[in-house]
Amino acid sequence: MDENEARGVRNSDILMPYYKLGKPLGYGTFGKVKLGRHVMTGKKVAIKILNTQMLDDVAIQRVQREIKILKSFSHPHIMRFYDVIERPSKIYIVMEYVNAGELFYYIVEKGRLDEDEARHFFQQIISAVEYCHLNMVAHRDLKPENILRDSENNIKIGDFGLSNVMKDGHLLKTSCGSPNYAAPEVISGDHYAGPDVDIWSCGVILYAFLCGRLPFDSDNISSLYGLIKRGLYTLPSHLSPAAKDLITRILVVDPMKRITTPEIRRHPWFQHNLPWNLAVPAQVMQRARRIDEDIIQKMIGLGFNQEKVIESLQNKQQNQMTVTYNLLLDGRPRESNGYLRAEFLEHMTMPGLHHYAGPSSLTGSNSYSNLFENHGASQPRQAPSQGSWVLGIQTEASPREALTEILRALQRLNVSWKKIGPYNMKCKWSPTISGYFSVPRLINIDLNHAPIEDDGSSDGGSSNQSRPTIKFEIQLYKVREGRYLLDVQRLQGVPMLFIEICYLFLMELRLA
Repeated sequence: MDENEARGVRNSDILMPYYKLGKPLGYGTFGKVKLGRHVMTGKKVAIKILNTQMLDDVAIQRVQREIKILKSFSHPHIMRFYDVIERPSKIYIVMEYVNAGELFYYIVEKGRLDEDEARHFFQQIISAVEYCHLNMVAHRDLKPENILRDSENNIKIGDFGLSNVMKDGHLLKTSCGSPNYAAPEVISGDHYAGPDVDIWSCGVILYAFLCGRLPFDSDNISSLYGLIKRGLYTLPSHLSPAAKDLITRILVVDPMKRITTPEIRRHPWFQHNLPWNLAVPAQVMQRARRIDEDIIQKMIGLGFNQEKVIESLQNKQQNQMTVTYNLLLDGRPRESNGYLRAEFLEHMTMPGLHHYAGPSSLTGSNSYSNLFENHGASQPRQAPSQGSWVLGIQTEASPREALTEILRALQRLNVSWKKIGPYNMKCKWSPTISGYFSVPRLINIDLNHAPIEDDGSSDGGSSNQSRPTIKFEIQLYKVREGRYLLDVQRLQGVPMLFIEICYLFLMELRLA
């Protein structure tokens, strides 16, 4: 080996001390993906190499968002993130290697899938999507091109670059993703809930599995959008009645009437031949993260310190100890991870719980003679029954009646508000020394204007400036036909003061 070759090897070792780079796996706008090998374990990995000089601010944000999301994820059907190495001109993202390619090419090759194989993939996709939503992440670009298949015919969802972290009480606005898989509310430019648009995309994917083509397709983008907005598609005669029913319940234009993930889980077509590990609810899978003693022993054999490995895992640190642990863990067959089965069996044998049928409602909750019902966290837990879990205040009154009652309560508490949407307002409250009920009750309520205009400026007087202030947001949601949910979210101020105003607000609504 000459001097230049030797220098090249040394530079490569310095650049990637823990990984050996192999053949290219693919190319993109900003870089390429290469096959890699983890030196210590010999496990194959996929290494995404990005040229930072070609990345604009938007692309950098996408990369950072994807890394942040995947670092926190651990699910058998989501591509595992292992490591990131930053250099002056390049970023190396080390990911799980999935060796059978995109699901898209598999569908193109087969034409269409039989229902058993389509169900096999769809069950795994829903399990992964439910896990994302549990962790407050909406993928927003679900399509077969972003789903990889391994040699055992299992899938892994990847490409979280367009994903967004969801916040309680807030809807998303950005129009992104692939047009053919985009929900009507996304292409219409409306505010939308992340889980709703992911479920729509899952419905399009299921249709593609079973039919070998897309439900909405046109060379003209305006025509395509028209088909999606009107929900116009045809169902082939070869589909089973159960498959047709599930597709038609997912591809519903109105997101409020669209089937939810728990309802998909309960659907007979989905339940057929459901593997035990996919019957585990995402909440249980989230808890089932015990440290594997066999893997720890293997790492000790590789020269790692046991205490430091366990400390790194418990603190969720990113270093070669956690990378090696995860590579060894992922290299084992899933069935050998018995702790997850134990968690599942423990969940199945809980008193009053016979099978996972999605979130269920609280029974025996208080009812009230006025417009609202309190379903807050203070309610005692009961055995599950038909319905849905709720956290907040529900009403069967019309939105206008509900808002009128809400504004009357705010007015009695001397809360100022500013309307920011038809059923959404920002509020500000400062407790007075003399009491909270000094403002007289007004009979005529103007739903469009607050009694005190809050434009974000100073309150005006020194006494007001010296008083503690809490800012919060109120939103009225439609949870199903004829039923609405009131959500209150703290924006700014001392948490105890927020609890105080919430208690007073509930008193005014006759719920405390």
